[in-house]
Amino acid sequence: MQDYKTVNIMMVDDDVIDVKTFKRSLAASRVSNPLHTACDGVEALELLKGGLVDKPLLIILDLNMPRMNGIEFLKELRQDPKYRDSVVFVMTTSDADEDKVEAYNFNVAGYMVKSEIGNSFLPAIDLIDQFWKTIQLPS
Repeated sequence: MQDYKTVNIMMVDDDVIDVKTFKRSLAASRVSNPLHTACDGVEALELLKGGLVDKPLLIILDLNMPRMNGIEFLKELRQDPKYRDSVVFVMTTSDADEDKVEAYNFNVAGYMVKSEIGNSFLPAIDLIDQFWKTIQLPS
């Protein structure tokens, strides 16, 4: 079984408060995986292509961001042979069906609406924690 502690998490979100809340929720859940953050898709791709984030990789992705939104990032990510198999969970404010359909068309592992998760993101952290402890991620 894979050592889940080696899974790198990348959060791509331009909301500083959500990033801080996510970090606090990871700590509260005693999840100690490396966390890398990017404020939009452009910065996230720079981190990945610059080799600053190792695989295996689990990405928490917002959709509504400046410069490059989440869907545009997914298009780029899925075209890159090195990162196309990365596990992506969308965590966004958008509850629009068209956003859900488009995200799932890019093979996201799950779609979460921030307002339904709660202020602490603990349910999302628990889900993600169980996910990488249970499944096998490519290295």
